[in-house]
Amino acid sequence: MKILHLDSNHPLLIAQLDAHGFTNDEDYTSSKAEIEAKIHKYDGFIIRSRFSIDKEFLNKATALKFIGRVGAGLENIDCDHAKRRGITLIAAPEGNKNAVGEHALGMLLSLFNKLNKADKEIRQGKWLREENRGIELDGKTVALIGYGNMGKSFAKKLQGFDINVLCYDLKPNISDANCSQTTLEQIQKEADVLSIHTPQTKATTQFINEGFISKFKKNFWLINTARGSAVNTKDLVTALKAGKILGAALDVLEYEKTSFENLFSKNEVPEAFDYLIHSENVLLSPHIAGWTAESNVKLAQTIADKIKVLFPK
Repeated sequence: MKILHLDSNHPLLIAQLDAHGFTNDEDYTSSKAEIEAKIHKYDGFIIRSRFSIDKEFLNKATALKFIGRVGAGLENIDCDHAKRRGITLIAAPEGNKNAVGEHALGMLLSLFNKLNKADKEIRQGKWLREENRGIELDGKTVALIGYGNMGKSFAKKLQGFDINVLCYDLKPNISDANCSQTTLEQIQKEADVLSIHTPQTKATTQFINEGFISKFKKNFWLINTARGSAVNTKDLVTALKAGKILGAALDVLEYEKTSFENLFSKNEVPEAFDYLIHSENVLLSPHIAGWTAESNVKLAQTIADKIKVLFPK
């Protein structure tokens, strides 16, 4: 078995696959076209998000048996065509679920207590207590859209608070000790906080938009640690300006797939994003919710374990 590694990961991944008897090649710099020219030599490859794996790429991978994605989602892979080709798809949502849960909770508490704003003001010599009076999470209703690995991790982290946790998911009967499954209509009626934990699909793209937001009975707080494509940024900004959304914690942005740095270097910052970066009730991080020292190890270990089970000695 020959495996091509297209992104660098924790060294334990290659070490364990070597020990299992696989041949492991690394190529972190060649263009997609250059990789396509040699992908037929490999039984499997492992990637994070270096480039998209489309139908053309898969058709050139004539010996391919599996694709390992060191991450939670598979949206950068043409999954339908891979399945038609009999290629096994391996992801690792178990590997960074704890990190995502902790990050979501940290962002929510920071937002509620105005910690970023207060920190900046202290560094500027400002001592503003009343202006930074926070609110408490206890007594609130937190609603999750998507109750897979990430949603369940966040719900578990919320159990130290006296709150009501609701979730909506397409899968039936997923309520557990940490969360009660309900309808979108009930969430829109009761939620004080809405947290997104959905994969990127056609159904979830731009799901959080003006029409969806307008149906909420209460003004609410928004957390997104899932995918930037789930939220229509212009509609989010409109809701923030109107006070319908009280604040937002965003680890992901719909601008990620363009070159994020170019938005600034070329002075092409979209108007909606310019509002977000200057807003005191918006907290931003660069898609790092699942990006901890521990998750780096867990993600690699999860992929290694799944490959070894799929192809035993």
